[in-house]
Amino acid sequence: MNRQVSKALIMMLVFCFIFSTASFASAVSLNEAVQGYKDVPKDHYASKEIAVLSQRGIVQGSEDGTFKPDEEVTRGVTALWLSRALKLGKPASLKGFVDVPETSEYASAINVLAEKKIVQGDQGKFSPDASLTREQMASLLVRAFELKDNGINVWFKDEAAMGDSHFQDIIRLKQFFLTNQVEFMPKNKVTRAQLALFLYRAIMIGELETGQIPIEDFFRKSDVGSAQVSPNGVTYALLKSENNQNEIFVYTLGEDISKAVRITNSKDRSIEDFVWYDNNTIVYMTSSGGDEDYHIHSIQKDGTKDIDLTPYPKVKADILELYTKKPDYILFTMNKRSSTASDVYEMNILTGESKMIAENPGNITQWVTDLYGEVRMAMATEGTDTKMLYRRFESDPFETFMTIPFGDTFIPVMFSFDQSQLYALSNIGRDKLALVAYQFNTKSIVETIYENPEADITNIVVSFKKKAILAVEYETDKIYYHYMDDEFEKLNQEIAALVPGQQFRIVGNPLPDTKVFFRTYSDKSPGAYYYYNRKTKVMDKYADPQPWIKEEQMADMKPISYPSRDGRTIHGYLTMPKKVGTTNLPVVVLPHGGPWARDSWGYDPEVQLLANRGYAVLQVNFRGSTGYGKSFMNAGNKQWGRAMQDDITDGVQWLIKQGIADKERIAIYGASYGGYAALAGATYTPELYAAAVDYMGPSSMFTFLDSMPDYWEPDRQVMYERVGHPEKDKAMMEASSPLMNVDRIQAPIFFAQGLNDPRVNKKESDQMVMALRNRGIDSHYMVKNDEGHGFHKFSNKIDFYNALLKFLAIHLNNK
Repeated sequence: MNRQVSKALIMMLVFCFIFSTASFASAVSLNEAVQGYKDVPKDHYASKEIAVLSQRGIVQGSEDGTFKPDEEVTRGVTALWLSRALKLGKPASLKGFVDVPETSEYASAINVLAEKKIVQGDQGKFSPDASLTREQMASLLVRAFELKDNGINVWFKDEAAMGDSHFQDIIRLKQFFLTNQVEFMPKNKVTRAQLALFLYRAIMIGELETGQIPIEDFFRKSDVGSAQVSPNGVTYALLKSENNQNEIFVYTLGEDISKAVRITNSKDRSIEDFVWYDNNTIVYMTSSGGDEDYHIHSIQKDGTKDIDLTPYPKVKADILELYTKKPDYILFTMNKRSSTASDVYEMNILTGESKMIAENPGNITQWVTDLYGEVRMAMATEGTDTKMLYRRFESDPFETFMTIPFGDTFIPVMFSFDQSQLYALSNIGRDKLALVAYQFNTKSIVETIYENPEADITNIVVSFKKKAILAVEYETDKIYYHYMDDEFEKLNQEIAALVPGQQFRIVGNPLPDTKVFFRTYSDKSPGAYYYYNRKTKVMDKYADPQPWIKEEQMADMKPISYPSRDGRTIHGYLTMPKKVGTTNLPVVVLPHGGPWARDSWGYDPEVQLLANRGYAVLQVNFRGSTGYGKSFMNAGNKQWGRAMQDDITDGVQWLIKQGIADKERIAIYGASYGGYAALAGATYTPELYAAAVDYMGPSSMFTFLDSMPDYWEPDRQVMYERVGHPEKDKAMMEASSPLMNVDRIQAPIFFAQGLNDPRVNKKESDQMVMALRNRGIDSHYMVKNDEGHGFHKFSNKIDFYNALLKFLAIHLNNK
């Protein structure tokens, strides 16, 4: 039932995208005193870096208290500073270069660097008094800090002027964000301030400052995830990280979780989810390289009979119904016959034998089963309308019982227990999605079971034992329940009293006789799994998925609201960094993907990482977001880069007026639609953002719509109404495509993209990067060949977030 709600919401929204500082590169540790020089004013571009390196004893000025920041730095001074930065000892011998006497103040530094093959001479000479060129500095830093190719594509306007021997080293400086220049001028001499700046950035790669948490802690896979108990309550299965790859582990009730035994070996495919079919069989789903062509597998709890039930290349399968009238059979959908249409199949999960039982005429986007696992309903698109189809028996043909016009929503949730009615979420004739009962005999909505005046209903909680709806779920600033069963309400009150400050969800049976299995979470904690004994009133912890995340180190996520320029109330969340004050902060604006989705209160590792690095994080549920009613969502139609973007801009201006944001240090970063919003922010409000990050976002509305995956094809006309029609709305779409307005962009942009992305084609990033470079705008570009719509592999995530933090640091904290 919950799965049907989730899938129906996804189909209704068509293509919900993914996803949505005290920095190492420029901020001074809170525990470090700033030691300045009288000729280095506070607003000097390298004042912080010079001060920190001086305090650490790496650089030094003159006895008269000056640093001479604009003076050309010599090769001897460079060697001295570099040896101190690397904390090298004394060389084996002070005899080395003929022009570096043993009595020279640079002799020890030069010779120890030579022994490490970091510095090189020419015909036995080092020339310690000669000025250092920028290309020489690049080679020194690359060798000293072992800066190897990290796969980020970068570009310089003056590449042709770079010598062959130093070219790759210069590239490395930009790959590691040691420079943000688009013209490097390799033959130019390096000043003392410039060397301090580059040296500081190189030193601080990977070095955490006081209070900073390693990136890996935020994104390494949980030791315990997606725990589920077998129907008889005897065996537990869970996703557990093995070499940063999810695998299924099982163990018996009463055993220690550390004794769980791995039963899968997912070498080339990633396990996305799993579910118990019966007490012995688990059904799980995998994908490969982010292509979203999901395969369905079955396996016995002892690890035997591991079968790929849908072993077809470039075919997308999905579980429709686990429980049917036939033992050992499931229903699933698959677009094997046609890439644009998913048919329904029944399959024996023990043998893999399957047959089609319902053929898609081409426009069905959702199949719905009744409580007994029979396909009784379907949702089909006809232009922009949605046809609701029904049949009383599987042998009957489908007939239309309702037509939903564009803009309205009717989402089947479940059949009533007597099969006479359908429970659905509907906003027909109202603004908010309400839980209603539809009567098939009278072909009408006969009852509004619950409607909330502030927000859409998102789900229901059902007891199959009681054959009743226990509660209705809705979300405003957080998730809340409207209770329809006194016993369930009392149970939730008892649990809530035991986990103050936390939200929780009951996993599995919502009203078991004795032991309730639930998981907690909050804005500062990914939560833990617990058992609550209804009879003894005792709560026991089952597992802590991420024990290394300490709640006291995380930042508060506060619900906020502000008025838009046209009078709407815009809701969102603001996460403030800890212990750095509340005014004039660097800010990262983080618009969500979708765009037909929303941000929610809860633990978000990405948000917490940014806050931990000293950034305030603004998340905006702009118009077009879900959950706030029909009017608010439809107000986003054909408003990409327009009113939707204005809502984000108004949020940034609100932060500035509140004194929270330093208007010179604001970046916008997003994924999928959020990536588009980042590009739109840099394009249409170039004065507002110092930098932007586009993570797999569309750059042209035309090429984006032209490259949609085949399985979105039935909803093409809906997309035209939501986004824009390439012919009828051509002028509007041109004006709203960052690619076609690239001449307005001023800020540097960092791009990240998966090669196998089926939703936003790699071309969207390629064409934008080339357009920016043709204009001389700085653009780093990270492409991962084994990823799709978003990076899922741990190593790729770490690469991305390392690059993200460096990019933000170099462009925000140096202001």
